[in-house]
Amino acid sequence: MSLHDLTVQTIDLKPQSLATYKGQVLLIVNTASECGNTPQYAGLEKLYEEYKGKGFAVLGFPSNDFGKQEPGSEAEIKKFCSLKYRVTFPLFAKVATKGPDQAAVYKFLTAKHDAPKWNFAKYVVGKDGQVKRAFGAKVQPEDLELRATIDAALKE
Repeated sequence: MSLHDLTVQTIDLKPQSLATYKGQVLLIVNTASECGNTPQYAGLEKLYEEYKGKGFAVLGFPSNDFGKQEPGSEAEIKKFCSLKYRVTFPLFAKVATKGPDQAAVYKFLTAKHDAPKWNFAKYVVGKDGQVKRAFGAKVQPEDLELRATIDAALKE
């Protein structure tokens, strides 16, 4: 199985096959609008803008799992991200990243890696749809190790 076998809901609540991203390197992040890490949206957008022409995308999955820091609806989240951080990378419907209601995408991401311990945990997924590496919430989008992992995956 690969990430590309899954279908998720977009922020506009429409089904989206992750097969759309076959051949691209992905950075999947569980996001939240009311978190101390929320300013990472700016860095994620910058990373996306810098790398998107190289076969890379950031995928944001809002989650209310940690500290109830994503209480809004999908429409509210989309508006917040657009107005406050000018986010253009793909955002998806709110998901559970852990527990009994864990979304299929997070079941896949955490099968061989730790589940997120807080908002803005990051998973680098290779062109083949397999998780290359997981990074904790404190790792900033500008982090050199994160970027080196993305660069290496892009060369595969």
